[in-house]
Amino acid sequence: MKPIVKKATPAAIAVLRQATAIKPLRKKVSDGLLPSAAHQLQNPDSDHNTGYAVDLTHDPVNGIDCLNIFEELKADKRVKYLIFQGKIWSPERAAEGNRFYAGANKHNHHLHISIKEGCGEDTSPWFPWLGTPKAINKVKAAIKPLPKKKENQ
Repeated sequence: MKPIVKKATPAAIAVLRQATAIKPLRKKVSDGLLPSAAHQLQNPDSDHNTGYAVDLTHDPVNGIDCLNIFEELKADKRVKYLIFQGKIWSPERAAEGNRFYAGANKHNHHLHISIKEGCGEDTSPWFPWLGTPKAINKVKAAIKPLPKKKENQ
């Protein structure tokens, strides 16, 4: 079993923030960073456990077409492997093309991106072909919740 971290890598977090900054109306229902308890039981060796994986919701209506992104990310040096709609691709076996994915979850509603070790801090653009986000959308995508204020005593 891979160790379970409490926070995803900056590169994994950047996938979701950049997608939102570029396409602010995109759906996020299948987005994911860290694994649920059920996912840990189903797949104890998941890269989600280490924070080196991210799930991006497939929402072609609002500009996040994971079929296209699956193909485009094959050129990204940070990608360890990709899973979408019952297919898996990895640079190590690129000559075989898209292979059948035998896992229980075929990833029909989201693209799974596993990130290579050593690339977890790389937050450079994941989707350069989708354009540059407007400044306001960059700010909105990067906003983090404020810590809770302590009540006056």
